[in-house]
Amino acid sequence: MKVDNLEIKIFETRQEMGENAARMVADKIREIQDTKDLVNIIFASAPSQNEFLEALKSEQGIAWEKINAFHMDEYVGVPADAPQNFGYFLKVRLFDHVPVHSVSYLDGNATDIEKECQHYANLLLENPIDIVCLGIGENGHLAFNDPHVAFFDDPLIVKKVELDDACRQQQVNDACFDTFDEVPETALTLTIPTLLKAKYAFCIVPGEKKADAIYHTVAEDIKEEFPSTILRKHPHAILFIDKASSGRLKEISSYSQA
Repeated sequence: MKVDNLEIKIFETRQEMGENAARMVADKIREIQDTKDLVNIIFASAPSQNEFLEALKSEQGIAWEKINAFHMDEYVGVPADAPQNFGYFLKVRLFDHVPVHSVSYLDGNATDIEKECQHYANLLLENPIDIVCLGIGENGHLAFNDPHVAFFDDPLIVKKVELDDACRQQQVNDACFDTFDEVPETALTLTIPTLLKAKYAFCIVPGEKKADAIYHTVAEDIKEEFPSTILRKHPHAILFIDKASSGRLKEISSYSQA
């Protein structure tokens, strides 16, 4: 299935989805590493990425020593070694297992948050992104660009945002926090234009709780109310979904004909 520029690949299980996404990302890394000294990659931190990250670290032929790694968002005020900390999430699932050239962590505990945003923005400017591996939130967000702060023409590269209630509830649904009140109210995020500047985008979105978000991504007009719709404008974006997250696509006539 293809909608505008967005290629969509559907798999029976989230395991198959993760493994196939890892294979395609690895293929792209191997292609790029033969043409550049360093490959710059942004990773997402969420349970939706578990199968993908597990499979990616086992892929053969990746020159990890050529990879500069970044991540796309971080809570404000969550300790660096807490399980919910996004940098820590990626560290224990990927970066501790592969010899990456560098990892640049967003610091949600910086004493000067605006300065931290500018610091990370400068790193991204110095290292143009080749690949972004991302997900889509239940509310359609990309990174922490919830609908009320998702600006397709955002002049900022990295910014502090207030999380909407749907986003905070998702963190409870994902078992990252026990209660809604435990979820931080603010976070740092790479903006929509920053994410879309990556030459290649691989979006991994399993699970029935994402079925509405996938439907909106594919069926709605491209607008900030549904942030993930902007993926349909990216020249090289692939959406990986499983049977559960694709559940509502049968409502779309073009899908039925595919």
